[in-house]
Amino acid sequence: MTDYPTPDIADVNLVDVLRAAGDPIRLQIIRALADGRPHPKAMTEWGVDIQKSTMAHHFKTLREAGVTRTIVSGRTHEIQLRRDELDARFPGLIEALLRD
Repeated sequence: MTDYPTPDIADVNLVDVLRAAGDPIRLQIIRALADGRPHPKAMTEWGVDIQKSTMAHHFKTLREAGVTRTIVSGRTHEIQLRRDELDARFPGLIEALLRD
């Protein structure tokens, strides 16, 4: 069940995705989510040392741009890259973002 609003993939535009991915922290989050599986929001492997509220802002920005979805199950919140949907809408985009 997704309790956080996520735009329909048909409404996601490339400019918003690139703007969201243009921040180094958000790009690092995308790379951590590249396997397409849900990851706990509290995951310590995000690889960034920032405040929880700042991290929440980055998660929200990615979600609102249509890059991720937040899955809520009870008190657990997980973040998932919408990889399959993004690959279908913008072929090659995620692979390009994952390159160094």
